[in-house]
Amino acid sequence: MEKDLVREERPAHAEEKKNNGNDFGPDGEMGLGTVDIERIEKVYRKLDLRIIPALWTLYFLCSAIRSNVGLAQTMNIAQGHDLASELNITPKQISTGLALFYVCYVIFDLPSNLIMTKLSPRVWMSRIVIAVGIIGSCMAAMKAAWSFYLLRLLLGIVIAGMWPGMAYYLTLFYPPSRTGKRIGQYFTAAQVSAAVVSLVSAGFQKMDGLQGLVGFQWMFLLYGLFGICVGVSLLWWLPDRPLPPGETPNRTGLGKWIPQSRPALTGEDALIHYEDLTRVYRRPRWTAKDLGHVVADWRLWLLFVMYFGVVGVGIGVQNYATVIIRGTNAELTGIELSLLAAPIWIMDLIAILIVTPFSDRFHHHRALFFSVPVCIQIVGLLMTTYAGSIANPWPRYGGLLLVGFGLGPTVPIIMTWTNEIFQYRHGEVGVAAASALVSGLGNLGSILTTYALFAGWPADAKKGRAQYRKSTLVMVGILCLSILSATVMTLLLKYVGNGPSAKQVSSRSSTIEGEGVMVDGAARRELHERGFGRIWWSRRS
Repeated sequence: MEKDLVREERPAHAEEKKNNGNDFGPDGEMGLGTVDIERIEKVYRKLDLRIIPALWTLYFLCSAIRSNVGLAQTMNIAQGHDLASELNITPKQISTGLALFYVCYVIFDLPSNLIMTKLSPRVWMSRIVIAVGIIGSCMAAMKAAWSFYLLRLLLGIVIAGMWPGMAYYLTLFYPPSRTGKRIGQYFTAAQVSAAVVSLVSAGFQKMDGLQGLVGFQWMFLLYGLFGICVGVSLLWWLPDRPLPPGETPNRTGLGKWIPQSRPALTGEDALIHYEDLTRVYRRPRWTAKDLGHVVADWRLWLLFVMYFGVVGVGIGVQNYATVIIRGTNAELTGIELSLLAAPIWIMDLIAILIVTPFSDRFHHHRALFFSVPVCIQIVGLLMTTYAGSIANPWPRYGGLLLVGFGLGPTVPIIMTWTNEIFQYRHGEVGVAAASALVSGLGNLGSILTTYALFAGWPADAKKGRAQYRKSTLVMVGILCLSILSATVMTLLLKYVGNGPSAKQVSSRSSTIEGEGVMVDGAARRELHERGFGRIWWSRRS
């Protein structure tokens, strides 16, 4: 069986001859010896069922715990039980607390992801979620500004590495060109979380005063406890990094006492995956010099600018959605504000599900799938700023819905593009470091929108028709920078190229002649776009 499924490595000229022949499967995809593309797809679907629900659940809860402070600003505001009233803090202090979270996120994202490459990714992800749950529960006990600042700092430290860690984790099981859809699938957890938290917060507001706790305290406490439970369950739920067929995990030290999860794949499925994605089973040790090469790569900084713009807008809308809506209609109650915030994230979710699968099928055109949604965000922000009237403010709310739709696919596309570029150029450390730096440094945009804009910009927060106008125009400006960066990236990749680093070429024992590309099944298929092949309306009967 193994002989049929795992082929011997062939010399470069043999592979070139094979590529020039007619050994491509349907839709331009190359067959893997006796294993056709449908069998390979079945293996990846099996991985989907094991991995994506776990990542979706952990991201749902971590997103809820991270962002529910935005809702706490308007919950039970009529009774004087909102966050600012209970803690006796000003809107500026709330902005400071929100920004402190992202400061720690920026600082600790890279170290967290690099640690994950050395330790068990499964255990590290579990650690993150348990710690987030503990800190989230403690937020129910906040009584003053200092405790708010401290817990937001701690939350930023313990959650750092979660988002880029999930992107890195996917590359251990999937080809980078196939990760966009998967990142989009679990990224929908953030949108569902924002919508659900907005809706459920209406229920928490009904619990105001129960057992001496106000509504937002119940929200912090219960989400935190759920987070702890999910974090513990991940030790059994998530599979660890795949091992070559026949190799067993080395359990030493504290690892002996940590529960062991089932392998992601076994038997024939494991052999097929090994042959299709051989590159992830080869883990050359990385050094500080390798890390320096990643940091010095110009591609990293263009991706950072792209991420800076869209994440700054996304976090700004997430934290201040209810505040912005209230600015359009001051007569809305806290419950009405929570309910109106939910559709923004439903629009976000719809866009993710529509766009990210096509961005994978046409993965040579990532910039286009990124830039069009960003343009939709810009239109939405301009509507939120200028549309409607005092008598009819609803067009401004419609602008927020457009912003939500445009936000959806942008972050998954950036993370996928990062995986594609840096796994090819720098290997495993490239993916881990680049995804962390793009995500971490990109969240400087979050600091801008949470600290310097909206409530953090007193002159712009004055009541009236022009409230938050300057803040939204600043967000339009950083989105334009994101589009410019994507355009420059596309041109430079076309004319400068994206060849592997010298170390990557030397570490690959089998390459396509003249290219330095790891010869595994997925690497060959990544040379071609799938297009509309094998999509539901074009499948052969």
